[in-house]
Amino acid sequence: MKTTRRQFVAATAALSAAALLRPLSTAFAQAAAPPPIVFCHGNGDHAALWMTTLWRFAQNGWPKDRLVAFNFTDPLARSDDAVPMPGRSGTEDQLRELTAVVRTTLARTGSDRLALVGSSRGGNAIRNFIVLADGASQVSHAALCGTPNRGVFHWPQAPGSEFNGAGPFLTRLNARDTDVVPGTAFLTLYSEGNDKFAQADARLIGRPGVPTGITTEGPTLRGATNIGLGPLDHREVAFHPRAFRELYRFIGGREPALIGVQPDSEVVLDGLVTGNPRGVPSNRPVGNAEVEVWRIDPGTAARRGEPLARKTTGPDGRWGPVTASYEDCLEFVVAVEGHPVTHTFRSPFPRSSDVVHLRPAPPVAEAERQAGAIVRMTRPRGYFGIPRDVVVLDGREPSDVTRGVPTDAATSVRLPAGEVGRPVIGLFNEERVIARAVPLAENRIAIAELTW
Repeated sequence: MKTTRRQFVAATAALSAAALLRPLSTAFAQAAAPPPIVFCHGNGDHAALWMTTLWRFAQNGWPKDRLVAFNFTDPLARSDDAVPMPGRSGTEDQLRELTAVVRTTLARTGSDRLALVGSSRGGNAIRNFIVLADGASQVSHAALCGTPNRGVFHWPQAPGSEFNGAGPFLTRLNARDTDVVPGTAFLTLYSEGNDKFAQADARLIGRPGVPTGITTEGPTLRGATNIGLGPLDHREVAFHPRAFRELYRFIGGREPALIGVQPDSEVVLDGLVTGNPRGVPSNRPVGNAEVEVWRIDPGTAARRGEPLARKTTGPDGRWGPVTASYEDCLEFVVAVEGHPVTHTFRSPFPRSSDVVHLRPAPPVAEAERQAGAIVRMTRPRGYFGIPRDVVVLDGREPSDVTRGVPTDAATSVRLPAGEVGRPVIGLFNEERVIARAVPLAENRIAIAELTW
């Protein structure tokens, strides 16, 4: 029987990975099982951002059932931590949800302790659990990535903000002579100048020329291992390959055997549809969402064959599972009442994942409604840094991306009605994603979502 290129590449990758991981698997078998790891996402985000990190841990021998990325229900922080706001959460809400996940993870795995890894605001919940809620006995390792441990600002204004270094929440966390707790190892990963939430000037949070009272070292902790990751941005210090290496070394106690993600011969994808028609990011599952998944041409984004899946979600919001190849470019179509029909175009998924969460786009702004089509390119696991990065959408560098410190995770192109249906190519450094312009007149919008 003739071996196809796809079969050859998959087999070669599998053999190479197996050879590299054999010593690691033996080490894990001889030692105690590695601790479960719970990953906490940041403000307004969801568990899907940890997808590439989960792939890297799993392919380096970490048992998949010991890797937990969960959704905070209402991920966006309140303006005042003590004042309830519809669709938003306070620090006590996040503490309650993290405590429940820790409890269930320890019970399910039979472990005495676990590791916690947080991106940005997720680190606030981790510190709250360990320092203020006496959770240290359950946590062997705590890794905080870009967490604003001294605040995003230190002002008398907005005194109740969770992100105010002078506010009650961070004042309580930072009141002791050390920021760590005996028995729990602490790591911080931070940007050396490119974190938009660790800047001396408040320009990037809307108050140019006003001192924030915060420095580049704002995410560090007294008594922790603090590692600067050069020019990585606020999100990259959690999700970049460089961040993974430090997380693996910190929790696993050794260098990872693999950094680049190796493909699986068969890829199974699943996740939730979440959303809120009021425009507030939400991780509440959406029932009665219409979901289609299509295999598309990698050069034109034209659909190939019949849909891989067509489903109406139940109350749990789950849209899968769907089986694909590691070479398949995919289009996800999500229709939810109160949102535009969202066509999300993705470059191939090299490995399986059950956190491919789908959020429909928010309603289109009035100023954009005259366009024939809108295509947005988004980067959930980092920001666009110009001139740091190559950023090209539809053949030109975007004008709506702030230059200098990486600040923006989305850029858009508007097309006239006569160009509806044509392919639109997005480039970010070495990643290429291709979308097709869909008619805004039908309340449809296209998203070219980057993976890396």
